[in-house]
Amino acid sequence: MQRIAMTTALLSLALLAACNAGNDATAAAQGGDAATTAAAGETRAIGPFQAEAIASFNEPWALNFLPDGRLLVSEKPGTLRLLDPRTRQAGEITGVPEVVYGGQGGFGDVVPHPQFAENGLVYLSYAEAGEGDTAGAAVARARLVLDDAGGGRLEDLEVVWRQVPKVSGRGHYAHRIVFHDGKLWISSGERQKFDPAQDMQSNLGKVLRLNEDGSVPDDNPFADQGGVAAQVWSLGHRNPLGLAFDANGQLWDIEMGPKGGDELNRVERGANYGYPLVSNGDHYDGRSIPDHSTRPEFNPPAITWTPVISPSSLVFYDGELFPQWKGNAFAGGLSSQSLVRIEFDGEGGAREAERFAMGARIRGVRQGPDGALWVIEDGKGGRLLRLTPKQ
Repeated sequence: MQRIAMTTALLSLALLAACNAGNDATAAAQGGDAATTAAAGETRAIGPFQAEAIASFNEPWALNFLPDGRLLVSEKPGTLRLLDPRTRQAGEITGVPEVVYGGQGGFGDVVPHPQFAENGLVYLSYAEAGEGDTAGAAVARARLVLDDAGGGRLEDLEVVWRQVPKVSGRGHYAHRIVFHDGKLWISSGERQKFDPAQDMQSNLGKVLRLNEDGSVPDDNPFADQGGVAAQVWSLGHRNPLGLAFDANGQLWDIEMGPKGGDELNRVERGANYGYPLVSNGDHYDGRSIPDHSTRPEFNPPAITWTPVISPSSLVFYDGELFPQWKGNAFAGGLSSQSLVRIEFDGEGGAREAERFAMGARIRGVRQGPDGALWVIEDGKGGRLLRLTPKQ
């Protein structure tokens, strides 16, 4: 385990709050102006990259490629876009469910089914209204019907998973989606309520493993407990906004810590990662949280970051444009306005290898079918950038 230590004890409270801006609801609009400093089509050098601005969006949250090379891009206020990178034209996909927009809530992930070419299914995550002033994340699936005008519609939408219980507040939904080995995996934030991350009567603060229709696999680690506990693969998470499998089929999550202590975790079957009982950060009100080293029964993170990077997303790279980085992961950084490259030692360990200053809050990162890294900036006017090797 590697811990990136705080470099100075004299950082002001204001700076600490800024570094953690990505962790809380007030962060949603910050950095939006920086995202519009260049029009689509501009190309500029960023570190080892040639960064080409392809398009801009209204608070983009997630991007994923369809088999034909077009992109689905979710916008947090509740719109789904279909972008053709060749023409740079973006149409709208109608039929998106109503979302609770505000704070960190709204439209979240959008992921095509692994057999999308045959079944046309896409999976969506979003903040869903509950009774009174409550809300919770939901995941739905629908059939995507494309039209000849560059857009389309969702049909036969059905909810396959919900956070339990719905609670007040508008933070820490997480709701990242990934498919692997015929299963649906979902990250569920603890909704800034702390204790549910350890409560097996709740699926908050957990990583969930489900069948594609939302039913529970019989071989889940807590299947015999029934109820929402049966959905759980691991627990003790805070706000896991990145979820990805490496080439060996190992699941990793990257999550926001409290005031300090962002984490990269090797997610293991039935493991408990300790939040809020342990963390390598502290509460925002100044109360100390014991470090992971004080409670060996909890799985420690592979990396912690203090000051934080405010991670937003995670992808493993296996393309040909950057062959030297095969097997590395890339994480988007919000308050750090960065793209973070992570190396792995093959024995469960990891380290931050490099950090690229992007000049804007990075909300999402994906590998394209061309081997390029595609990133989206956060906020109003957030740009989609295609990163290729600098010439």
